[in-house]
Amino acid sequence: MPWNMEDYPASMKNMKELVRKKAIDIANALLADGYPDDRAIPIAMKQAERWYEDADTEERTAFKHEANPTKHDKHNGDKRNSRLLDANETVYYENDEWQVKAEGGKQASESFATKEEAIKRAREIVKNKESAVKIYKKDGSLQDEIDPR
Repeated sequence: MPWNMEDYPASMKNMKELVRKKAIDIANALLADGYPDDRAIPIAMKQAERWYEDADTEERTAFKHEANPTKHDKHNGDKRNSRLLDANETVYYENDEWQVKAEGGKQASESFATKEEAIKRAREIVKNKESAVKIYKKDGSLQDEIDPR
């Protein structure tokens, strides 16, 4: 069920208004991609908090002036993306950085200077999924697989 700024999950009530707005927008997009409510909410909240930490003042101000999300917003959802919901997260080296990507995904979701940072982030991601973290060496060979379940 999509949300708006007046009707949103109770778990979002203590968020800063701008972070909540971003979380609602992200959650609605995840729903359009086929994610169930109970998975979309924690993912959206975490991503919105991360966005707020990383966004500069100009980006925050621009988003603040955008229209609030509604229950009827159109998202270019791809139901096939729900296949990534339970996909393993991979940590691999590419372009002089450590990448974190869902197995089967088109591109890395994040890049890090160190392998340790990438592994930490991949572990955070799989907390909200039923999957494992696959860690690769610089040469591309599998080093380890961590299954937190």
